[in-house]
Amino acid sequence: MFNLTFLKLNKTPILLALLSVVFYVSFAYDLSRTDYIKLITLYLGLFFLFLKLMQLQKHSFNFLLLLAIGFRLVFLFAIPNLSQDFYRFIWDGRIILEGLNPYLYTPESFILNGEFPVYQASELYKGMGVLNGSHYTNYPPLNQLCFAIAGLFAGKSILGSVVIMRSIIILADIGTLYFGKKLLERLHIPVHNIFWYILNPFIIIELTGNLHFEGLMLFFLVCSLYLLHCGKWKMAAIVFACSVSVKLIPLIFLPLFFQYFLKNQSFSLFKRLKNLLGFYTIVGLVTLLLFLPFYSSQFILNYTNTVALWFQRFEFNASLYYIAREIGYSFRGYNEIAIIGKYIIILVVTFVFLISFLRKNKTSIQLITGMLFVLSFYYFTATTVHPWYIATLLLLSVFTRYKFPLVWSCAIILSYLAYANDENKENLWIIGLEYLIVFSVFIWEVVIKKGHSSRVAL
Repeated sequence: MFNLTFLKLNKTPILLALLSVVFYVSFAYDLSRTDYIKLITLYLGLFFLFLKLMQLQKHSFNFLLLLAIGFRLVFLFAIPNLSQDFYRFIWDGRIILEGLNPYLYTPESFILNGEFPVYQASELYKGMGVLNGSHYTNYPPLNQLCFAIAGLFAGKSILGSVVIMRSIIILADIGTLYFGKKLLERLHIPVHNIFWYILNPFIIIELTGNLHFEGLMLFFLVCSLYLLHCGKWKMAAIVFACSVSVKLIPLIFLPLFFQYFLKNQSFSLFKRLKNLLGFYTIVGLVTLLLFLPFYSSQFILNYTNTVALWFQRFEFNASLYYIAREIGYSFRGYNEIAIIGKYIIILVVTFVFLISFLRKNKTSIQLITGMLFVLSFYYFTATTVHPWYIATLLLLSVFTRYKFPLVWSCAIILSYLAYANDENKENLWIIGLEYLIVFSVFIWEVVIKKGHSSRVAL
C-alpha cells in the first residue's frame, strides 16, 4: 500500500528519474566524444532533468540519495569515453606493483626502447596517448595508492581496474555527501544544497564516469572543513594533507587559514599563532610523509618540472589567458605561454594573499567563500581548465550563496567541442560563449547583486 501510494504521489519525479537513467545509459555505453551533437543533447537533457528533480524533490533527502547512487552505478562497467587519463592511472598502478617508482620513468621511455614493464603496456600506452605517455606522472601518492589497489585486485583486466577505481570514487562521493550534510547542518544552511553537487550530471559524468579523482580529494577537503568547524584542527590538518596528497590544488587555500585561527579572542595571541603554526606543520609533515616512499633527487626534479608544464606548455579552455595571448601575438608573435605563464603565477599568489589578509575569513562560511574566490581567480587566469577542475568550485559553492559554479558546470560541456575535429583544435568562439555565460553570472552575483544589496542595506 505504501509503495503504491508513493508511486501515485511521485509519478512525475519517478518518470524524470527513469528518463535520466536512459540518458545516463546512452551516455555511458553508446557515446563517442567526437559525436558532439549527441554529447551536447544528452548532457543538456540530463541537466534539465536534474534541475527539475531538484525543484520537485529537494526536500526528499532519501529519494535524491537513492538517485545519486543509482545514477552512478549505471556507469559501473563502462569504459570512460570522454577522457583517456584512466589508461595512465592503470599504468602507474601496475608500475608500482612491479616495484618501480612511477615518478622516475615515462611510459614512452619504456616503449621506445622496446621494453614492456607491465601487462598490456602497448595497449595502455596507445590508450593514454603520446602527450600523456611522454611526460612523468604528476599524480600525488594517495592517488597512486588508488591506482595500485586497482592493479592489485583487478589483475590483468583493464575493465576490472576501471570498476575498482570507480568504486573508490563512488564511496568518496558518499563520504562527501555525509560530511557535506553535517557541515551544512552546523552552518544552518539547507541540507538539500549538497545535492547541487552530488546529483549534478557534471559530477556524475566527470568523476564517476570519467574516473577523475577530484572526488576523493574533495571528500578529504570537506571532511577537513567539517572537523575544523568542530574545533578539531589537528585531525583537520591530517585530513587536509590527505586531500593535498590526492590532488595538489588545496595547497592554494593554506594562506586563507591565517585569520580563521587568529579569530578566537578567548585564547592569547601566542596560543592562536601556535595553533596556526601547528596546523601548517601537521599539513606539511603528513604530506611529506606520504611522498616519502617515492623520494629521490630525480623524483623532485621530475615532479616539479611536470607541474611547471601546466604554466609553460599546456593550453586548454582558458579565458583571460587566451585574451592575453592574442594581445601578445600582436606584437611578439610566438611562445606567449612561456612569458604569460610566469605572470599568472605572480598574479595568483598576489591575489591569494590579498584575499587572505584583506578580506574577512574568520567564520567557516567566510573561509569557504574565500576559497571559492581564490580558486575562481586561478581558473579565470589559468592556461588550462579541464572540465573536471570545476568540481571543487561546485562543492565549495554549496556552502555559499553563489551559483556561478553551478552555471559553469553546465556550460563547461562546450569545451568538449574541441574533440569534434581530428586536430582537437578549439573553436575560440565556442570558448568565448562558455565564458560569456560564466562571467555574466559571476559579475551579476559578485559585483552587481552584492552592490545592490549594500545600497539597500544603507
